[in-house]
Amino acid sequence: MSNQIVLDAPNLGALEKEYLAKALDSNFVSTVGPFVPEFETKFASYLNAGGAVAVQSGTAAIHMALYELGIGAGDEVIVPAITFIATVNPIMYVGATPVFVDIDGDTWNMDPAAVRKAITSKTKAILPVHLYGNPCAMSEIMDIAKQYGLYVIEDATESLGALYKGKATGTFGEMGCFSFNGNKVITTGGGGMVTADDPERASHVKFLVNQARDASKDFYNHPEVGFNNRMTNLEAALGLAQFQRVMEFLRKKRQFFEEYRRILDGNEALSLQKELPGARSSVWMSSVRFNSKKVHLTIPEIMTRLKEKGIPSRRIFQPILESRPYQKYKCGDYPNSYELFEYGLNLPSSTLNSIENIRDTANSLLEIIG
Repeated sequence: MSNQIVLDAPNLGALEKEYLAKALDSNFVSTVGPFVPEFETKFASYLNAGGAVAVQSGTAAIHMALYELGIGAGDEVIVPAITFIATVNPIMYVGATPVFVDIDGDTWNMDPAAVRKAITSKTKAILPVHLYGNPCAMSEIMDIAKQYGLYVIEDATESLGALYKGKATGTFGEMGCFSFNGNKVITTGGGGMVTADDPERASHVKFLVNQARDASKDFYNHPEVGFNNRMTNLEAALGLAQFQRVMEFLRKKRQFFEEYRRILDGNEALSLQKELPGARSSVWMSSVRFNSKKVHLTIPEIMTRLKEKGIPSRRIFQPILESRPYQKYKCGDYPNSYELFEYGLNLPSSTLNSIENIRDTANSLLEIIG
């Protein structure tokens, strides 16, 4: 191997150090400082969104979106069975009920037909997840939402830079939610962003995340119940540096995906996550699903053999319905979701890797499965 292969580690360098030093030199390290509004403005402009609000995490972004849209007790929110737990926990925070639907077998995203069947008189919102950066079937989802008068909150935490029919993920619904965790396309260490189609909604979220403080007063006045979800100036400084490199990161992730596809496509033993016509994934994680009729090794066995070659990997998310707090919401078999968990695997995708690392990983994988 040309150098150590990494799964999803961040790519940090001199530019990030420069921006962090600026934040330290300014003495604005907390939630007050110029880098936060600058990051928000540049992010909204990049996406062509109505507004953007920097928050403490992708989880906080989803929580604030649900809260801003008035979703709460007695409401149902439709979500895919396969996603990270952070998609679903905020639904519980606001007292609403998650309704799980199966995924499409090719894109690994929520199946619009399953969404339509899951709608009841209590349904208030659809929460599509662009899994591993791959855009959902947003045309169909938005048509369903319009027909039934539902909100759409996009979990775009993994899909910064992804496009569907030329439009950025996170800008189709009323609200979009992004994550800047250490392993995402860009990072602020932690952190996230809420986008809104309506600038007034974004303005209200910005008010709420800073303890709903009325800044027009010369004393502490809080006309609403607020939250301590504001991003710090230090985090925003890191985000601005990373944001300057976002196209570099996206190009590299696409290059990695295309190399995996070049080597692995056409092999009946496995398949890569598929993009819809008109969709372009950010390819946050390049991932494969094995054909159980062609591969007789289990995922743990494949992972062990890859590790022996110095190649890290990670299992696909377990269906949320297997987590104890959500087992009571299971209402069906979700065959595609369970099959993906049983036979799916995330491959090295960090932009710290070289194309040789990716080539070695793909060839090693073929060697392992025979």
